[in-house]
Formats: sequence, structure tokens, C-alpha cells
Amino acid sequence: MTTPLIPDDELLQRYLQLFTGAVNDVLRGRGLVDQTLPHDIRPLRDEMKLAGFAFTVAGEKDRGGVNDMPERAAMLESIRPGAVCVWETGRDDESAQWGEVMTMAARRQGCRGAVIDGGVRDTDRVLAQDFPVFSRYRSSSGMLGRFRITGWQNAISIGGVVIEPGDLLFGDIDGVIVVPAELAVPVLLEAERIKHDEVGIKQLIEDGSTPRDVVDRGGYF
Repeated sequence: MTTPLIPDDELLQRYLQLFTGAVNDVLRGRGLVDQTLPHDIRPLRDEMKLAGFAFTVAGEKDRGGVNDMPERAAMLESIRPGAVCVWETGRDDESAQWGEVMTMAARRQGCRGAVIDGGVRDTDRVLAQDFPVFSRYRSSSGMLGRFRITGWQNAISIGGVVIEPGDLLFGDIDGVIVVPAELAVPVLLEAERIKHDEVGIKQLIEDGSTPRDVVDRGGYF
């Protein structure tokens, strides 16, 4: 069967109608069991959801006083519409790699969200922009003098999950999952079927079926 072509905007909007559990189940069924980012990367608000194509950024702790503002500007100007900015930080536990002004600049480039294996600051002003951000912690400490960008749009790894530029990132209250770019459409279609089938499963339970009856009729828990 030929995989249908779905325009990027439609693809991302359809992912946003799903939930990460369904997408995870589809990937597991394909033998991909390590696509979930660490559980401590969480949305700033529970109701936040994001879907977009990975724009990867890498960085590291640096107390050498390096001013990487030119690199930050070049990185931001490289973001394209439909992207989610995803940062590998070497599990930094000090700096905020994302903040109010970074959000403003990324949004102007058409960015759809950020996933930071690190920190965010200016949290109230980021929230006011209605821009989905997933991070590990909040801190008032900016990057300058503490952290520097080392590159972007190369393969990165967060919690053992390899993220290639262009992979699809999908996040909700249960965390962030990475869908390899070549599987974005077939995974979407399978996850939509799971969502549809769960309507029937839940109806069986509402109607009084026992758990064994549900399983015998093709349901699951």
C-alpha cells in the first residue's frame, strides 16, 4: 500500500489531535521502544501540546566567558516554519537555555515549540506568548558565562534517544516522543486508528463488559 502524501501543516495539526500514548504504542509495534524523551522533561503547563519537525541544537557548560551571541542569532535565523527547537545540553543543571526573547524570535521564524533538556527562565513571559515549551527545570540563570551553543541541525541524543533534524516531535502532558521522519505519516495513520478503536473499547466498558470480554473482543488495557 502506498503511503499517502500529507501536507506538513495538516500532518502536524492531525498529530495535535492525538495523544502520545497512542503514538508510543504504534512505535512499539514497529519495534521502536526507546523513542520517549526522559520523563523529567515536562510542559510548562499541563495542557500544552506540541508537534513539529526537529530543529536540533547542541550546547555545553562553559565558564570560559565565551560570548556566543552571534551563534545564537545565526541559529535562530536558521529556524524554518513547522520546526520544534530541541536542545541537547549535556544534562546541564544550571542554565536556562530558553526565555522570553528567544521565544519571541523563534515564533517569528514560524517555530511551533521548544523542547529543552535543560532550563527555561522568564517563565511567566514565555507563558504569556502561548508557546509550548517542555523543559526539565526553571532558573533565573541565563546562558552567558555559563553555557554555550556548539552547533545546530546535527544529530543529537537526549536520554539515549537519537534525534535527527526533521524527525517529528510530539509532546503532551505525558511527555515528548520522537517519530523518525520517514515514519511520520504511517505512524500518524495507525495512531488515528487506535484513537478511533478506543472509542469502541471504552463503550464496551461503559456497557458493562468484563475485562476478559473486552480482551476477547480485541480490546486492550
